[in-house]
Amino acid sequence: MVAVASMWRGLCAGAVLALVIPGTGSTAEPATASGPELPVRRIPNIRAGGEAYYAPDSRHLIAQLEDPLAQKGQGVGGGGSLTYIFTDDGTYSRRISDRGQDACSFFFPDMKHVVWTSTRDNMNIPLGNWFDDADYPRGAELYISDLEGKHLRRLTHNQWYDAEVSVSPDGKWVVFGRETDGRMDIWRIRPDGSGEQQITHTEDWQEGAPFYMPDNETIMFRAWQTSVKNELRKTQSQGRGRWITPMTVFTIRQDGTGLKQRTFDRDMNWAPFPAADGRHYVFVRALDGNNWEIFLGDLAGGAPQRLTYHPHFDGLPSLSPDGRKMVFARQGDGGDFAVHVMDVSSLNLGPDHYKGIPDTPVPENAVIARIASR
Repeated sequence: MVAVASMWRGLCAGAVLALVIPGTGSTAEPATASGPELPVRRIPNIRAGGEAYYAPDSRHLIAQLEDPLAQKGQGVGGGGSLTYIFTDDGTYSRRISDRGQDACSFFFPDMKHVVWTSTRDNMNIPLGNWFDDADYPRGAELYISDLEGKHLRRLTHNQWYDAEVSVSPDGKWVVFGRETDGRMDIWRIRPDGSGEQQITHTEDWQEGAPFYMPDNETIMFRAWQTSVKNELRKTQSQGRGRWITPMTVFTIRQDGTGLKQRTFDRDMNWAPFPAADGRHYVFVRALDGNNWEIFLGDLAGGAPQRLTYHPHFDGLPSLSPDGRKMVFARQGDGGDFAVHVMDVSSLNLGPDHYKGIPDTPVPENAVIARIASR
């Protein structure tokens, strides 16, 4: 990515291959949305950033934000981000990491611990590029700490790319993406470091951004095909070397069985995040070539509902556990990225609407993914 890379050093939801977003990197206030959006507000008093996830209290957030103490690298725009915890009204903010290059992070349900990705113990390894799956940072490892960054414990020890991490609602499992030898798969591990298990085993498909659904059994993730990405790269003209890689949303049981395709349109269904009602999820699509907007998908079928209407990038959405708020990244007129919150309480996405996880109907003439898992 181009301008985006100068703001998000450490991307949990996975690279959006060859995305180009013009911007100057200034700190101007974001433009006012121009469509029928639900109420949106920018979180004040925090550093630039964009990928945030709510705590169980639906008030505190954790995210990687720009910080001068972060490890510097060439493939990520020269700067970097570290992990912060803050409130969604901007009245509290604390950095919990002091070195390395940080990426995705997530709260445990006990509201006492968090898990986060960092290169802090492998800063001698070339940093790589969080935005290029061919050059993901080797040495990105998972860590667990308290809410002040203390009692730090390293969870993985392999010097591969371990990132795109989240936690099951019951706190019994940490699920994440691991890239080994250019192949991305989904893994899980107990918080004490035991029980590590590879969930997907695919050659061509690159799975990532896994999130547990409310049943503590089902994991939602997105995947793209390396062969399709490479073909797009070859067929694109020299002067227009930009493309959007098609992505498919899947669910799978945490033991690696029960793989189900959930989208069939061959569109870019990026960064899916499940709602607490077990039926809906938010995700991102690029419209008109380069207008990135957030949508609400429905596993029970039907066309997705557009949630954002903004002339610049909107992406990396996630929902609060109570289903009342959506946090996301929005790019301002000057190219800056800031964390925003949308009031989605009218959409009935909370746990009180949970009735189980529905099967997705297969549309006529659907494109069926040929994904083989061991």
